[in-house]
Amino acid sequence: MNSYPSIYDFSTHKKTVFTLGTFDGVHLGHTKIIERLLNSSNEEEESLVLTFFPHPRMVLQKESDIQLLNTIEERIYLLEKAGLQNLIIHPFDQTFSRLTAEEFVKNILVDIFNIKKIIIGHDHRFGRNRTANIDDLIRFGKDYNFEVEQISAQEVDAVSISSTKIRNALAEGKIELANEYLGYSYFLTGTVIPGKKLGRTIGFPTANLKIEENYKLIPAQGVYAVTCLVGTKSVYGMLNIGTNPTVFGQTISIEVHLFDFNADLYHQKITVSVLKRIRDEQKFASIDDLKTQLSKDQIFAQHFFE
Repeated sequence: MNSYPSIYDFSTHKKTVFTLGTFDGVHLGHTKIIERLLNSSNEEEESLVLTFFPHPRMVLQKESDIQLLNTIEERIYLLEKAGLQNLIIHPFDQTFSRLTAEEFVKNILVDIFNIKKIIIGHDHRFGRNRTANIDDLIRFGKDYNFEVEQISAQEVDAVSISSTKIRNALAEGKIELANEYLGYSYFLTGTVIPGKKLGRTIGFPTANLKIEENYKLIPAQGVYAVTCLVGTKSVYGMLNIGTNPTVFGQTISIEVHLFDFNADLYHQKITVSVLKRIRDEQKFASIDDLKTQLSKDQIFAQHFFE
């Protein structure tokens, strides 16, 4: 897949079949749209997706505390996996938001993208203050000689409902339900940093994961069965998201204990795929009680993987 950091870095002599959107989560609803995009293009045309970062709400609604299912790097990875030819991640800003509908169509879709066809939701609004709608786009299509294919209300609703259900499921710790809607296991990508090193004193050393992107949605606090990608190696383990109340922790940490693994992971980037919720985080009466429960958690997780 070709990836471009701006609209103005893209150029082609071929016609393009195009769609745009945030594609947060790149879930089953999104992949259906991408499949339609790919099926609508042939060897003489290129498939093209335009997405934005930062998310428009981060720019236009500064007070918005938006949580996203993917970091931008994760979104790129998932879109490439879906089979796209070209992806533009354009930096959304106030200047871009002030483009009129016709400026967007003429200067970008026609002059830069060489558009043959756009696949778009029936309720899509665009241009300055989002004043233009699908009828305006169809009219522009006639004026500038490109086709407009509408995504039905039912499909648009399915995408929106799925995104909401995924976020709600993750917030409630219903990881298997979230994964069902996603079509893959929800994952967290971060760098391993030094922690308090308490886990190793009770036989359960953990890798403390730091996720730089504060907009990444973290599942509900609790203990989960996970797989962890370390380099090219996949390792089973269990993940704790929480404050470690038994040892009077104050801040939320993300810690993964890997089974049968003993390498130094400090400062390495790892990816943790969350598969099964084991239990809520609990405060135990003693460290021994915590250690006993962790042993039970590991047995549960190992049986799950078997």
